[in-house]
Amino acid sequence: MGHSFDGIEEYDNPLPKWWFMLFVGTIIFAVGYLALYPGLGNWKGILPGYDGGWTQVKQWQKEVDKAEQQYGPIYAKFAAMPISEVAKDQQALKMGGRLFASNCSVCHGSDAKGAFGFPNLADQQWRWGGAPDSIKTSVLAGRHAVMPAWGEALGETGVQNVAAFVLEGIAGRKLPDGAKADAAAGKALFASNCMACHGPDGHGVQAMGAPDLSKPAAFIYGTSFSQLQQTIRYGRQGVMPNQQDFLGNDKVHLLAAYVFSLGQSAVEKPRAE
Repeated sequence: MGHSFDGIEEYDNPLPKWWFMLFVGTIIFAVGYLALYPGLGNWKGILPGYDGGWTQVKQWQKEVDKAEQQYGPIYAKFAAMPISEVAKDQQALKMGGRLFASNCSVCHGSDAKGAFGFPNLADQQWRWGGAPDSIKTSVLAGRHAVMPAWGEALGETGVQNVAAFVLEGIAGRKLPDGAKADAAAGKALFASNCMACHGPDGHGVQAMGAPDLSKPAAFIYGTSFSQLQQTIRYGRQGVMPNQQDFLGNDKVHLLAAYVFSLGQSAVEKPRAE
């Protein structure tokens, strides 16, 4: 076949100049890029400032070192202060707030008021203690819930009875209409199985991480009769990851001060059911 069809001839329309120059520019850019960065076999690149050639890990470490040099003295200054004093410093609270937003808000919410399975940090109810050092330990070393499953030990009727006692006898709430459970029998089961962690009055033992069952904040997995039965029946194994290796002591110190300040300024409000 020829090179003409329907009045259109090939090879006689040159490329637009802007397109040609853009193509040449991409070639020049590619040559420069491959000279600076690794991209050709074992070639390490000649980008200055990276011993042995550029890698994303080296660039990350370089930026971390630069930030540490710039902000490290500020973190160290606050780390040398008591948490209760840091919590009164506006600059420290702003830094702690940014750390919280970046590392904690995905679980505890941007307002620190928690979510399903995650406690409210903006009230006065603390599972492991609300003292400054206790909060720092929780963030630094992490926590692991140890609420065992009681379904097999108590049986279905026992689970219902204990749930009824917790709601009526401790939390001071009414059972839903039609609920068939014996709160008095649940009290006896609670005394023999739950008191070691939650205490004889259900107010919790902070050394065990057991919440105060008389407060709405204890029921982070739901406050209904059926949800409480689920917690008793199957247990809970919530994990608060440690931040020591990731953030380090100085940043955790600031973060703990920020969380402590939330509890100090909070006005406790019952959770909606």
